[in-house]
Amino acid sequence: MSRENILFAIIGILLGFIVGFMFASSMSQKMASPQGTAASQGMPADHPPVAGGGGGGQSSQDPQAVREQVTASLEKARSEPNNFEAQVKAAELYYQIQRYDQAIEFLLKANQLKPTDYRTVVILGMVNLDAGHYDTAEKWYRAAMKMKSDDVMVLAGLAAATLEKGDATAAEDAIAKLEKVDPSSVDLPQFRDKLASLKAGK
Repeated sequence: MSRENILFAIIGILLGFIVGFMFASSMSQKMASPQGTAASQGMPADHPPVAGGGGGGQSSQDPQAVREQVTASLEKARSEPNNFEAQVKAAELYYQIQRYDQAIEFLLKANQLKPTDYRTVVILGMVNLDAGHYDTAEKWYRAAMKMKSDDVMVLAGLAAATLEKGDATAAEDAIAKLEKVDPSSVDLPQFRDKLASLKAGK
């Protein structure tokens, strides 16, 4: 498949995602569901916002405008490999459609441009975790910890990555650090339960 065909395929997926979200939001408002919009359900607090999320009401952008913006963003990232913001934007677009490996590709380019950018390092941990690359996720979370040792989100991500890869010792250490920084963390009970199960299985 040519680069142009891949680009059109990605744009099509993004458009379907965004239009579908707009339709769901519109239906949700018409039905006046007391449970809130679908976009606000089931997403962890440490995830970046999905397309169209958080605002409520209908988007002012039509599909053609979205298509043009997506095309421009992806082309800019490809044509301007030294543009940090363009790489991050392209990564966000791919992340929103769960194309994690493509998102990681652009995030790695962004990290090369700004190795000390903390947010990029953290997001590399998060996206690798979502992609199931637990060893790599752990590496990026540990890199983030060297930059900032008391970030609750990073500590939780590190605990999740080490639990998923089955490393009870590393997981126990990460959980202890999380508990020290934020004893009231809502993640702690499930982490402790999973750690107990992990230890019991060995």
